[in-house]
Amino acid sequence: MSKNIRSFSIFILGFTTYYFFDFFFFKTIQTFSKDLFHSKAIAHVIAYSVTLIPLMATLKILLPKRSISELLSLNKSIIKGFTLALIGTLSMLIGYMIHFTAISKINFETLFINTLSSAFFEEIIFRAFLIGILYRFTRHGFLSSVLLGSLLFAQVHLYQSQNITELIEIFTITFLGSVFFSWVYFESEYNLWTAIFLHFFMNLYWEIFNVSENVSGNLYGNLYKLISIAVLIVVIIYFKRKNKIPFEVTWKSLFIKTREVQS
Repeated sequence: MSKNIRSFSIFILGFTTYYFFDFFFFKTIQTFSKDLFHSKAIAHVIAYSVTLIPLMATLKILLPKRSISELLSLNKSIIKGFTLALIGTLSMLIGYMIHFTAISKINFETLFINTLSSAFFEEIIFRAFLIGILYRFTRHGFLSSVLLGSLLFAQVHLYQSQNITELIEIFTITFLGSVFFSWVYFESEYNLWTAIFLHFFMNLYWEIFNVSENVSGNLYGNLYKLISIAVLIVVIIYFKRKNKIPFEVTWKSLFIKTREVQS
C-alpha cells in the first residue's frame, strides 16, 4: 500500500469513527453532562469535545510533528477573523433590523448553543478537518475537497423540517453555505476564525430576529444573507488584490492542484 493510499485510508477511517461515535454517544454524553453540571450549554460543549477525540487522534497519526492548533488553523489571528466576518455580515444585521422584529425573550443557553458553540465545533469538524486537511495536505482541488464535507454538512441540518420542499431547500442552502465557508476559510490565509465568526454572526442574527423557523428562510431573510455573502467576497478579493496576495482557489486548483502541497 502506497503512503498516499495509507494516509487517505487513515483519514477516512478517523472521520468515520468520529461520525459513528458522535451518532451513538453524543446525546448520552450531553445528557450525562447536563445532569452533572445542570447546564445545557456546558453539556453541549463537553459532548462535542469528547466526540472530537477520534479526529484529534487521526491528526496526530497523520501529521505527528504539527500541533493540533496549527492543523485546525486555530493559531491564526482571532481579531482578523472577527473583524472580517463582522464587516461582511453588517448588511445582514442592518437588513434584519429593518425588516424583522427582535425576539422578546432570549434563552442565553440556547442562543449560545445555536450560535457560538455550533459554529465553533462545526467549523472544526467540517471546514478545518474534513475539507481543510484534504485540501491542504493532498493534491485534491477545491471542488473535490469540499464535496464530501459539504454533503455531510448539509445532511446534519435536515432535522429542521419534515416537509419535502423545505428539506430540499435546507439541503441546498447548507451545502452551498459550506462551499462558501470553505472558500472564505482558504482565502483568508487559512484563518478558521474567519469562518467561525462568519458562521456565528449569521446564526446569531437569524436567532435574535424573527426571521424563520429553519434555515430555508424567506425572501428578506435570504436576500440579506446573499448580500452579506456578496459583500464578503468583494472585501476579500479587494484586499488580496490590493496587497498582491495570490488567490488560493484558482482554475489550477479547482479540481486537482498542480502546485506543491503543504507537508
